[in-house]
Amino acid sequence: MKTKIALLFLSAACGAVIAADVPAAAAGATGTASETPSCCAPAKPAPASCCAAPDTAAVAASIAPLSSRSIYQLDAKWADDAGQSVSLATLRGRPVVMAMFFASCEYACPVLVNDMKRLRALLPESVRATAQFVLVSFDTARDTSAVLSSYRGKSELDSSWTLLRGEDASVQELAMLLGVKFKQDARGQFAHSNLITVLNGEGEVAHQHAGLMGDVSEVAKAVTLASKPIEVASR
Repeated sequence: MKTKIALLFLSAACGAVIAADVPAAAAGATGTASETPSCCAPAKPAPASCCAAPDTAAVAASIAPLSSRSIYQLDAKWADDAGQSVSLATLRGRPVVMAMFFASCEYACPVLVNDMKRLRALLPESVRATAQFVLVSFDTARDTSAVLSSYRGKSELDSSWTLLRGEDASVQELAMLLGVKFKQDARGQFAHSNLITVLNGEGEVAHQHAGLMGDVSEVAKAVTLASKPIEVASR
């Protein structure tokens, strides 16, 4: 998979835009600015905040390649309940609690979602503020973005929840990576695994919890641990 990441550092005070393209930077490419912004001119020393160097650690983390264990390596596109196209990699940098479900489920899925709500309530406030809860539907025929939007409202899911739908191949690939099994019966219902997966900031599986209505305190601990920054350079 070839990934190209463009970083834009915008400075309103300097009136300058610096674009760094990963492949070019890796090859040692350099560029020369055609004009020196007035706030950075030697004759008029600028305040430290005007032309401060970017946080190199943050930049390195954002452009570092994903590990082979990251599910964010998947290049499949998904649609959220607002109909917007998204990729899983947009979740990078935060702890994620993910489960696969379908909106018309008559029993297990509502319980699974409630387990995730109980889990969220156990998180420290600082972790709860950054953790993202993701529901991915495997009912590709019926769970349109509009159906997922309705489900969000009925289930009282706020902005910390992301609801996704995708094509059959994308759903099957993700399910395989997460270890989720599902099969549709003659009534249109699905027999499926009830599995909650915790992903760290790099999209690597950090913890999994199987079953319904169980103790989710260990999962909460795993989410808290997954919220800690990862030393990308050492991996």
